[in-house]
Amino acid sequence: MPTPLQVTTHFFLQVAVILATYRLLWPLFRRLGQVQVVAIMVAGFVLGPSLLGAVWPGAQEWLFPVTLTIGGATTMHPNLAALYVVGQLGLVLYMFLVGASFKLDILQAHLRQAGTTSAFGVLVPLVLGGICGWLMVPGGRYFTERVANWQGGLFMASAIAITAFPMLAWIVYDSGLLNTRLGTMSLSCAAVDDACSWVLLATVVATTKNSMGDIVLTVGGGVGYVLFMAFAGRRLLARFEARTVLRENSEPTTGGVPTAYLCAVLLVVLVGAWFTDWVGIYSVFGAFVAGTVMPRGLLLDQIRERFEPIVAYLLLPAFFIYSGLNTELSLLLDAPILLMTLVVLTLSFAGKFGAIGLAARWQGMSWREAGAMGALANARGLMELILLNVGANANLITPELYTILALMTIITTFLATPLQRMFERQARKAGKVFSPGGEEPEPIAVRLSAGTST
Repeated sequence: MPTPLQVTTHFFLQVAVILATYRLLWPLFRRLGQVQVVAIMVAGFVLGPSLLGAVWPGAQEWLFPVTLTIGGATTMHPNLAALYVVGQLGLVLYMFLVGASFKLDILQAHLRQAGTTSAFGVLVPLVLGGICGWLMVPGGRYFTERVANWQGGLFMASAIAITAFPMLAWIVYDSGLLNTRLGTMSLSCAAVDDACSWVLLATVVATTKNSMGDIVLTVGGGVGYVLFMAFAGRRLLARFEARTVLRENSEPTTGGVPTAYLCAVLLVVLVGAWFTDWVGIYSVFGAFVAGTVMPRGLLLDQIRERFEPIVAYLLLPAFFIYSGLNTELSLLLDAPILLMTLVVLTLSFAGKFGAIGLAARWQGMSWREAGAMGALANARGLMELILLNVGANANLITPELYTILALMTIITTFLATPLQRMFERQARKAGKVFSPGGEEPEPIAVRLSAGTST
């Protein structure tokens, strides 16, 4: 059994390797038109058994040990437990920041269009995923024995319907689409689709409990938490924001928000994460809800400034590594599993791209703008991996299905940005740009500037 000092020393090396791998991958991914979070996500799979383990298994097993045998009994290796805990902490803080970035005004401004488009983006995957999941349950190869056919259908529906709101927000920002109709509609639809997917997942998790008491605790605790945060939690956090603004106005030279206020907000987030974990909905839900009720203002800006770099580039990569260690691409060498992977990948890509694209076109977008929106809807990324880990921790899915959906996540997310930019280039060739009003003629000044630069 390794000592705490040995675990700590090895953990430092693991984190250093994770960061170095991400930094080595980033120049390549930048040339491929990707955003940084995609490079971080892929780094976790590169260091897992699927790539490093296939090329140099001894080094991979030494660097990221999974199990430990003591007296003939096999248990989780302490370093894997450390990665899991740190990754969960990063995930909780990140989901709080995602919730805090959730702009209700965007959704309200495009409620009708987003509602219609999102309905297709959920209903089509609901049907496709429901049929696929229903057929995957028998045999116990993809779902555990505790999962019924309809539960497997709901799980696959949520897996196919989900769009990674935080990753999409990153892509929209980096692509300069933040103030365009395309960016606004994409974020609005992603918010609605994610909410529906989490409701489906929560339904599956709650109904697989062994007793009615557990189901009541999960559903009642979840509803109670949302109501508490919507009223009492929001008021408490608003007080901290008001005091921060008051202090800044009266003492502008003090230099930042008091540590006590930052700690108080973190206390609310961590207690919320603990409570939702305890009732069985999982910590990410509690952190996300805390973020959505957090007042937008000076205090939140300070929290973002202090925590975002550490969360995104130090804590969160541990979550991706843990996900990568659970993914074994060698399982795809089995012909039936490979065939199922192709089926799931086809349904996932076509279900989102086709449904969102056609619905957006129906709502008045041009074919190019609608195609770009359909492409962005396939950016599943982080949210899909969270869903997979919830399913695995709840003993709902097998390693085979975990690997299938993890590979689907990487491929669909990887294709999202290049496809979106392809449609944008086609618009520019036609003398059009994506603007707040939709696809409109490119301003003459911009066209002349582009011609001069070439």
